Amino acid sequence: MDKCSFCGRQKDDVNLLIAGVSGHICDLCIEQAHSIIQEEMKQDTGFNLETEKVRKPKEIKELLGQYVIGQDIAKKVLSVAVYNHYKRLGQKESKDDVEIEKSNIILVGATGTGKTLLAKTIARMLQVPFTIVDATVLTEAGYVGEDIESLLTRLLQAADYDVKAAERGIVFIDEIDKIARKGDNPSITRDVSGEGVQQGLLKLLEGSIVNVPPQGGRKHPEQKMIPVDTKNILFICGGAFDGIEKKISNRLNTQVIGYGAQSAVDHIDRTNLLQYIAPQDLKSYGLIPEIIGRLPVLSHLDPLDRETLRNILTEPKNSIIKQYIKLFDMDNIELSFNTEALEYIVDKAIEFELGARGLRSICEAIMIDVMFETPSNSDTKQTITKEFAISQIEKMGSNRLKAS
Repeated sequence: MDKCSFCGRQKDDVNLLIAGVSGHICDLCIEQAHSIIQEEMKQDTGFNLETEKVRKPKEIKELLGQYVIGQDIAKKVLSVAVYNHYKRLGQKESKDDVEIEKSNIILVGATGTGKTLLAKTIARMLQVPFTIVDATVLTEAGYVGEDIESLLTRLLQAADYDVKAAERGIVFIDEIDKIARKGDNPSITRDVSGEGVQQGLLKLLEGSIVNVPPQGGRKHPEQKMIPVDTKNILFICGGAFDGIEKKISNRLNTQVIGYGAQSAVDHIDRTNLLQYIAPQDLKSYGLIPEIIGRLPVLSHLDPLDRETLRNILTEPKNSIIKQYIKLFDMDNIELSFNTEALEYIVDKAIEFELGARGLRSICEAIMIDVMFETPSNSDTKQTITKEFAISQIEKMGSNRLKAS
């Protein structure tokens, strides 16, 4: 009777026996050989800058421009940071013992200006593990919430628990301003979701070996931990820092008295004070000096003007209008928007001061009845006019959309 040439199992003892030139192999041995090959390939996780198809900073910025309108400074900073991160991963030992250190980034910009969208867009093009996490759920160890190490749990999951791959990944920490110190005055209660989290983040940002719970959640003594070295993990932080313009204004002393003093501040653009942001402003807002020092690259996102909002509505590959057209196209309905309707949507977004997210809110209010009725009708074309948009906004109640 035929048997496997590797394990010796008889044909009746296996599900499948494949014949070769001078022997046989069973399905069990094939599966075992496959798993061995997978493990061997996983061991070679080194990053080679010469063999990997790494995009140059200009190429990265160009790809970002397909999805994100404006924000040239932020896109340039991110493009350079990502490219340098690749170069650090491909760095070889040299005779001069020069070791390139990572430069973590912090992005400051009002809500709806594109911080998270930049991160999501970069995630599409990267060849290293990437994850976006929220700082608002973090607390000190032992308190209700998530431990700081849960940031790395998400990165491990993105890397399919390949530790070597995760150790060269990128983490985007959103809402970093929400862990700012609550006040300078000492309190009898601990700031467990503010300064306490900042203190815990220091070791991650600087680079150290951290024991990470593989499934996330709270750590306990019996749980198996995975050691992860954060030395080569690039951290990008983003936050709205609502009200930081007052800190910047105080530092620039824009409310000066006297002709000579006034001329010294005439060149300051008071409509966009964020462009003058400096590390001391972050300190005044509530970030501790230690964490500011570990985020050496500071960039801002400009507020969105009318022209930018108009372009955001239609220009990007994943623009809001293109998404609605795609939704209706799936029902074989041709959707179109009048130019006047688009201008009205932009005007309302400026009025409500919600940034790019305001465009989505307004479009949803205008489109809700159309999306409800049209799939049941026999219409094959649908045009959104300014008059229809105005009637829908008035019907839904524009006060509901305004920022509180």
